[in-house]
Amino acid sequence: MKTPLLLVLVLLFLTACKGPEARRPVYQKSGTRIDNSIAINKKRVAIEEADIQKTIERDPTTAYIASENGFWYTYEKKDSLATATPQVGDLVSFNYDLKTLAGNTILSEAEVGNQVYQIDQSNQDLISGIREVLKIMKPGEVVTVLMPSHKAYGYYGYEDKIGSNVSIRSTITLNEIKTKDN
Repeated sequence: MKTPLLLVLVLLFLTACKGPEARRPVYQKSGTRIDNSIAINKKRVAIEEADIQKTIERDPTTAYIASENGFWYTYEKKDSLATATPQVGDLVSFNYDLKTLAGNTILSEAEVGNQVYQIDQSNQDLISGIREVLKIMKPGEVVTVLMPSHKAYGYYGYEDKIGSNVSIRSTITLNEIKTKDN
């Protein structure tokens, strides 16, 4: 009688020392929706970049520089003597316009007006393509930029003026840099 009771106690002890088991989710998402979205967006970016390349090829006299940030730019007016480019926290004064890749005006420089932006520290609604171009410019320079929609207004567009997923051309003039030290 002692042996079966001892055996039962040992078995009970061994099963009672088992740690807590992780609960498994009732429903597991497969991720196919996200994978499909990624594939669609990669195709869209490839199409937009091909359109930009065609635009560049149509103008062989202009040398565009491919940025590692995903846009293409060319200097309309370059200042080779100035050395200062905006740094984080500097205030920049600039003008820009927005056009289609074909050159049709969406927003003129007069409509946009003079803009002031604090480099990488402002909550100003400014598209990422323009924010990144400003960082490479010097005062007095004029740059034309070709941007795919993800560097511009993306899926949402801009009011009634720019539709969804539209690549744009912008000419930006950097007027002045006020360093954060001044």
